[in-house]
Order: sequence, then structure tokens, then C-alpha cells
Amino acid sequence: MEITIWTWVAFNAFVLGMLAIVLGVFHRNAHEVTVREAGIWSAVWVALALAFNFGIYAMWGAEPALQFLAGYLIEKSLSVDNIFVFVMLFSYFAVPAKYQHRVLFWGILGALVMRGLFIAVGAYMLEQFHWVIYLFGAILVLTGIKMARRVEAYDPSANPALALARRLLPLTDRYHGPRFWVKEGGKWVATPLFLVLLLVEVTDLVFAIDSIPAIFAVTKEPFLVYTANVFAILGLRSMYFLLAGIVHRFVYLNYGLAAVLVFVGVKMLLVDVFKIPVSVSLAVVAGLIGGAIILSLRRSGRPLDGADAVGLSAKADAPGTTASP
Repeated sequence: MEITIWTWVAFNAFVLGMLAIVLGVFHRNAHEVTVREAGIWSAVWVALALAFNFGIYAMWGAEPALQFLAGYLIEKSLSVDNIFVFVMLFSYFAVPAKYQHRVLFWGILGALVMRGLFIAVGAYMLEQFHWVIYLFGAILVLTGIKMARRVEAYDPSANPALALARRLLPLTDRYHGPRFWVKEGGKWVATPLFLVLLLVEVTDLVFAIDSIPAIFAVTKEPFLVYTANVFAILGLRSMYFLLAGIVHRFVYLNYGLAAVLVFVGVKMLLVDVFKIPVSVSLAVVAGLIGGAIILSLRRSGRPLDGADAVGLSAKADAPGTTASP
């Protein structure tokens, strides 16, 4: 698979063009994103990803196309975990619905830059040091086990980044429309909206530690790793508005994601013993995520109890106002 510099340039030009369209459509006037609007844009992003996947098949064949599809599915699935955190953040800081899309747009823009850097470093390390693949595999297995055992909901107030920001930054406890920074008393201060943006970026940074090694389990081609990540991230904002109201119903998705991480981690650890075909990886990941979603939706028809109710109760108990800095 030969990738030229112009291929990279063309793809990034496409991404910038799509971001410009989103910026013009969504940020012309602050508004609450409806489920219908989010559904349309989610369909657009998925359709573009599948069209791109077909383009890969036409230009480079079936194997790279399967690798991209498997990587995209992994990244798309793991991004659902971000949505749980976004729900907690917006609830904790009582972010007005009409400003949430602004936070996610700039948060995702920052995530694209960070993911690009992570992928470049990861690809270089794998090329120079073969043993790094075992390190990535071990990280994924341990993270998957930890995720499966997780019973506590995300608590924004316990985030060290929030404590550090409150200690170092001049802050105001009032929202000033969609602005991240305003002048008060002759000096610039950060609004609560900026704190939310900061935590969104930190959240993606943390999740990237899991998701970037995970996709390297199905392909080591940097272009496929990068493009699969980009398409998954670009669709994250619309997916949030589509699923935010029902994400608490996916009570078993956490276990499905944990199983995916363990599977791709084991795949990496066995790379020099037995190479699991990418078609098998695609089927396993799709089966684990699909099974977790189906079981969750069936479960949501019955009363929740125990650990299954953690996510829902945490959402209900989240503070309705932001704490004063």
C-alpha cells in the first residue's frame, strides 16, 4: 500500500473542508441540536466513512479496506465511552444545551491534533522497536480488565485537571453566552465553558491511550490508523446529541468495550506466535459490540439494579450548577 504526500494533503484538505462546513452550519447561531439534526449528521459521517472505505478497496484492495473498516469500528465503539463522560460533564457544569455543540466542536478539533501526534509517535515506536507491540498489548489487556471491573461513574469534580485549572487560571463562575474567555474588572478570566472544553480535551487524551494502541492491533499503516480515527472523531459530536438521552440504557456496553480491548490486546501479544486475520478481528469486534448493545436494550426493558444502575443514578445525581472557582 503506497501512500504519497499528496494523499495525506488531499485527505487533510477534505477534513478541513468538512470542518468549515460544520462551523458554518452549526455555529452561525447558537442553538440546541435536535435528535433529527444529529441523526442526519451521524448518517452523513458514517456514509462518508463507508465511501472512503470503498475508495480504499478500489485503490489498494480488500485487505487494506478490511483493516480500515475494523479500525473504524474499534474507534467508533470506543468513542461511545467518551459520550458517557460528556453527559456527566455537561450535567455537572449545567452547560446550556445551545452551547454544548460549541464545546464539542472545538474539543474535537483539538482531539484531531492530539490523535495525529499520538499516531505519529506510535507508528514510529512500532517501526523502530518491535517490543513496543507487547507493551501496547499489555496496556490494552490491563485496561480492558479495569474497565470490566469499573463500577463507579465518572466524577468531574475529582478530575486533577479541574483542580489544577482552578488553582492556576483566573475564573468566573458565570456563563457569558458561548464565550470561553471574557474581561471582568479589566482582566481576562475563563468561563465555566472553558473548563468544560479543557476537561473534554483531557478526556480524549486519556481515551487516546487506549484507542490508539487498539487500532494498531489491526493495522500498522499510519494512513489507515489516522483516517479511521479522524472519521470516528468527526462523527463523535453528532453521535453525542443522538445518544446522550439514551446512553444510560447501554448497561452492558462497558463489558463489550472491555472485551474488545482485551481481545485486541491478546492479538498484539500473540503477533509473533499466531496472527489473527483482520476479517476475524472485524467479526469478533462487531459481535462483541453488537451483542453488548442488544443485551443492553433487552435489559433496559426491565428494572435496573446494582451495578447496572450506576450510570443512570450518577446522571440523575450530578449537580445542576457549577461550583465556584
